[in-house]
Amino acid sequence: MSKRSYQQHCAVARALDVVGERWTLLVVRELLTGPKRFKDLLGGLPGIGTNLLAARLKDLEGHGLVRRATLPPPAGSRVYELTEAGRSLEPVVVGLCRWGCRFFLDAPRPEDELKPAWAMVAVRTALDPGTANEIQETYEFRVDDEVFHVRVEDGEIEARQGPAVSPDLVVRGATRAFLDLAAGRLGPAEAVESGVIKFEGDRDALARCLKMFGGPPFKEKEKR
Repeated sequence: MSKRSYQQHCAVARALDVVGERWTLLVVRELLTGPKRFKDLLGGLPGIGTNLLAARLKDLEGHGLVRRATLPPPAGSRVYELTEAGRSLEPVVVGLCRWGCRFFLDAPRPEDELKPAWAMVAVRTALDPGTANEIQETYEFRVDDEVFHVRVEDGEIEARQGPAVSPDLVVRGATRAFLDLAAGRLGPAEAVESGVIKFEGDRDALARCLKMFGGPPFKEKEKR
């Protein structure tokens, strides 16, 4: 475990003792969409370095937030995954992402990395659970060459890596387009109508999905 501590009898300080080190919450962010191999985590965290990632994972394991597992056949890969305690950090990451959007209004800088998984976390954050009551649907998001799915069930929203079994809606687009959508630089109806975001599936499901983004309803253009 990390030896650094604020040495304060305060819940905030104790929480930061556990997850406040640099890169730690970003490791959690990567694992929120599902188990990852060590090399996948390295790829999703450019700049972290092998030794530092190993140290952060060791700390998280020591605190009971991450465990090692083996994926079932045919994959059989050794992976890291969040424990129940680790997954309980999802509202913290989502809240931090939502709060951070106020500093995220500009377009990406030339030196900024862009990853589909980051766009998916932003999309998950942008979806308003308050508009998801009585909805039980699954949306598949194809972000560049990666696939994710979002399951909505009576106000609960869960984003995971990989395809959905029977999606009610399939949404396609580039990483930049989904980031712009999540950050509010691009309206949901505008994204669909312009073709930047494409969809396959039930149009009522599309309308409900767009509503969760907080934008005006999508109105299909009349054929002439």
